[in-house]
Amino acid sequence: MPESDAFLTERRDQLSANLERVRTRIAAAAQAAGRADRPELIVVTKFHPAGDVRLLAELGVTDVGENRDQEASAKAAELADLSLSWHFIGQLQTNKAKSVVRYADAVHSVDRTSLVSALAKAVEADPRRDGRPLDCLIQVNLAVHATTGRGGALPGEVDPLAELVESSPGLRLAGLMAVAPLGEDPAAAFARLAECAQELRNSHPRATMVSAGMSQDLEQAVAAGATHVRIGTDVLGPRPRVL
Repeated sequence: MPESDAFLTERRDQLSANLERVRTRIAAAAQAAGRADRPELIVVTKFHPAGDVRLLAELGVTDVGENRDQEASAKAAELADLSLSWHFIGQLQTNKAKSVVRYADAVHSVDRTSLVSALAKAVEADPRRDGRPLDCLIQVNLAVHATTGRGGALPGEVDPLAELVESSPGLRLAGLMAVAPLGEDPAAAFARLAECAQELRNSHPRATMVSAGMSQDLEQAVAAGATHVRIGTDVLGPRPRVL
């Protein structure tokens, strides 16, 4: 067997084993939380090649997360033959909105009015979307202390942002996203997210998505009601060095 084929087989087996472990963790976390449902897995492929994403698709992965537009745009173009849902989960500059809406099915990092306006304008101007709305999640800053924040709108800013997304043609309010603050108990942070999510559902019943939990804290996120977890390292391994 040629070396390249041997490498692909080895990598596929590695990814398959990693996926099985992560899916088992998710199922166990859901059971421990007394949940009848199981959160969806978004595999974060930042810095990993498109070939890995293709292997993941062969292994049943349907949802892929990316943090950087330039990398995500190239991968989405290379893998256009696959039926994947692309989730943009990184901080997003307004001048990148036009590029992101070309491939993204969801943006998890909506955190300010100017970004909502830029995304709505970009969706409206892009004929390739053919009327397909862009799912928008409002990123919530869960930090108790300002120095531990990981970006996002403050809880008090969620409702007006939600109203703006809901009233913007081409955008669909999907729910909330958050990252556990640095140095804080993720369980307590995600409990605050659960409160924010319930408040959002009270006023916007269809905004049911809660994107939370990464490799190191998925159990706490699932216990707090996450509907989607974003896992990178535990599926793909350490990120390749970027020179």
